[in-house]
Amino acid sequence: MSNIITPQNSTFQSILLSRIHNKRYTTLQTPKPLAIIQPNHETQIKTIILCAKQHNLQLRIRSCGHDFESLSSVSTVPFIILDMLNFRSININYSDETAWVQAGASLGELYYKIGMTSPIHGFSAALCPGVCTGGHISGGGYGPMMRMHGLTIDNVLDARLMDVNGDVLDRKSMGEDVFWAIRGGGGASFGVIISWKIKLSRVPPKVTVFRVKRTEEQGSFEAFHRWQYVAPNVPKETFIRAELDVVNKTIMVYFIGHYLGQAQDLVSLLEQRYPELDLKKKECFEMSWVESTVFWIDGHPAEKITSLDELLEAQNGAVDFYKVKSDYIKKPFTKPALKRLWKMMIKIGHVSIKWNPYGGRMSEISEWETPFPHRAGNLALVQYYVYWNEDGIDVTNYYMNLSRQLYKKMAPYVSTNPRETFLNYRDLEIGENPNNQTFLKKAIIYGRKYFKGNFDRLVKAKTFIDPGNFFRNEQSIPPFQTTNSV
Repeated sequence: MSNIITPQNSTFQSILLSRIHNKRYTTLQTPKPLAIIQPNHETQIKTIILCAKQHNLQLRIRSCGHDFESLSSVSTVPFIILDMLNFRSININYSDETAWVQAGASLGELYYKIGMTSPIHGFSAALCPGVCTGGHISGGGYGPMMRMHGLTIDNVLDARLMDVNGDVLDRKSMGEDVFWAIRGGGGASFGVIISWKIKLSRVPPKVTVFRVKRTEEQGSFEAFHRWQYVAPNVPKETFIRAELDVVNKTIMVYFIGHYLGQAQDLVSLLEQRYPELDLKKKECFEMSWVESTVFWIDGHPAEKITSLDELLEAQNGAVDFYKVKSDYIKKPFTKPALKRLWKMMIKIGHVSIKWNPYGGRMSEISEWETPFPHRAGNLALVQYYVYWNEDGIDVTNYYMNLSRQLYKKMAPYVSTNPRETFLNYRDLEIGENPNNQTFLKKAIIYGRKYFKGNFDRLVKAKTFIDPGNFFRNEQSIPPFQTTNSV
């Protein structure tokens, strides 16, 4: 029997907020669901879908709730949350190097199970272990092995999806168009993702990681300027993220690396290709692949990794109020432009910008292979994270406006026509539909930014699998000729 939690239950508020990760959506004014329903079996998911249809309720599907705009937990029309908390099984088959993973399983749980059973396998996915596979994979999730092994969606072999009629479909029965669509097009537009069949990747017994910070006095400006030319072009075994933070009204740059090989080989490579970083061997740490997934947790010191148990710890609710936006960098910043960016960041104060290098395998896969089109021609994916700690309309408007100013200042260096955006970095400011309506004309605005030319094929798949547009949200894929849905 499903667990049904309503506002009358004493645990309602804690369960609701435990999987909302942006404090902007935890206020008293935030609309609340009529119920949170946690099924234990697939037949109960069918009952929930059919009941929501019968009573004209919107259904929001939540795995771990990491949607930056909380579309999995919030709606302005009567709605219920289908919480996939109990769908967390993971079954690994090393004979063919695959695994079936249910949508409510966190990446940390997946990494833990792989790491406890094989020293030479991994999976190319996110840095945050608390993210669940349901949304992360369907949005085109990435991680530090993407330059070698591609995105999550590039390693999905099959899936189990429940459609609007309550039928469970696999790759063969849903058809190639729908299977293509849910791998990067956002699964919640097409049905309820129950599980994925993924392809594991071979990894060396030891990988190398580093996290070094450079101040302006230590040459952070020159090192980051050079990063734009080096990081997208080093061998694909190498991933070097650059993170820009404001510290005491100066810019601190953190360079965080992951290398599928030994430390000495990495140091020798970067001595030749990236002397501006001045990376020393003592700053590098060799460890197993699964230990490296612990390293990425919130700046975890590499020398203090003693247990994998941190991978199993669930984040309990939101920490910050924040606004996230994203861009795809097409050309390097000039030094004068970087100085202007530095100045803008210092003005904002509460801001972090993460730069994730492309190239390698990402440039080898066609933009039509999956709905995720951001492949060759990109130097990096950039995330802008503007945050604040106080509630209130005035302070929220202040930082939201600063976020928009920063986004505007970046325009000359990023993609255009359309200005591309990463679906898993959800941003309602690039366009949205009214909460209970889906106009194709409005969907094209955000759809082109997320999916470029792949948007049309997504609409075709949606029309086939959900012509009545039951599965919808402010940025869902519409079927043809749909203005609203009941």
